[in-house]
Amino acid sequence: MTGEHLTKSGRGRSTHALREKCILAGLALKGKRDELSQAEAQEQVEQSLAELAELAGSAGAEVAGAYLQVRERPNPATLIGRGKVDEIRLAVEECGADFVLFGHELSGTQLRNLEKQLDCRVLDRTQLILDIFAGHARSREGRLQVELAQLQYLLPRLTGRGTEMSRLGGGIGTRGPGETQLETDRRRIGRRIAKLEEELENVRAHRGRQRSKRDAVPLSTVALVGYTNAGKSTLFNALTEGNVLTDARMFATLDPTIRALDLPSRRRVLLSDTVGFISQLPVGLVRAFRATLEEVTEADMCLHVVDASSENRSEYIREVNKVLKDLDALDTPQILVLNKTDRIPSSEAGLIHAGETNAGAHLATVELSALKRTGLAALVDAIDRHLPGDELSTVSYLFRHDEGDKLSFLYSHGRIIERADREDGSKVTAEAPASVHSRLVSHAVR
Repeated sequence: MTGEHLTKSGRGRSTHALREKCILAGLALKGKRDELSQAEAQEQVEQSLAELAELAGSAGAEVAGAYLQVRERPNPATLIGRGKVDEIRLAVEECGADFVLFGHELSGTQLRNLEKQLDCRVLDRTQLILDIFAGHARSREGRLQVELAQLQYLLPRLTGRGTEMSRLGGGIGTRGPGETQLETDRRRIGRRIAKLEEELENVRAHRGRQRSKRDAVPLSTVALVGYTNAGKSTLFNALTEGNVLTDARMFATLDPTIRALDLPSRRRVLLSDTVGFISQLPVGLVRAFRATLEEVTEADMCLHVVDASSENRSEYIREVNKVLKDLDALDTPQILVLNKTDRIPSSEAGLIHAGETNAGAHLATVELSALKRTGLAALVDAIDRHLPGDELSTVSYLFRHDEGDKLSFLYSHGRIIERADREDGSKVTAEAPASVHSRLVSHAVR
């Protein structure tokens, strides 16, 4: 068998008593004539394993080793070959690993066979992501979404697992739906899934009502999107003076947060911070989090935040655009935000800007550091300049002296150019969005 032992570091146990040890396992498929070469396929999987190690760290695990195998096709019984399974089993025994984490989604049969042959817990990438989500869900909606995604993942894997599917004993990969009995039959889990979908549909309807109320007010919505750990929450806090959790761990922000942002034109927009995306985001997870991700699909503009200091930034841009395409939101106007520029040597900044500007169709590209709070003014100006719809124009109005509420509304949502107080009222000339003018059209004068 062709294979490589990538790393074998971290033999010592963590000083944290609850930190579990894991071993990573990945599979690279040999490319055919017109596809990726073996070296390219292996490089991609190595990058995937590096990301998997970061995910494991976010879940609280210590990576004790990583193994990669290159094959022409997956082994239907164990994904990787028998020899590599034996090699990993010896590594598990040697370092006392608590579980083995695979970078590919495993079938129920593969999970059962691998756990039997490795004599330890086996998780795949999807299970790990769900576990991280389970630990980060704070709102009722977030918990419902996580439970739904977990059950949808578990349902097709019940066959042959029996009571082994009940993983409520503690440890990474075991934070499950709680009271739901995973060892019960498909019908009971199916009923629970139906109930969760009904509850989430109610959440979606409630969000729709909230959105309708927001639509009654002349406010556009701008959604922050980007690869996980790109610095979206830090940028959100910098723009809105908010206090959204910022953490180096992946998926630290799960539940969406919405805050108002005032633009130089005096227009106010609603800024939404959502969950970070990741390559090969499980389709079931996208479906389960539809209610949350609707903030993206309904947005008037997206701020596509990219970690400019990452060597994989171009790939991350493509992965985010893939998810946006799945959400039917790829056509939403985008501003590309190159974040963390404080980590880039000034000699390389221009090259990065030029390269990423050509990576997709963006209204503008803005370089900034959310942490250092540099470049924020340029971003706000770009939002103001490129915000679709609700165009700015200048109109004159005449308000009677008893119509102070309308005059106050214009002051709050427009930029006053000239005002003249007369006996018959106040004549005011103001620059404001079309949505504001539409509410004052009966007071317009020439």
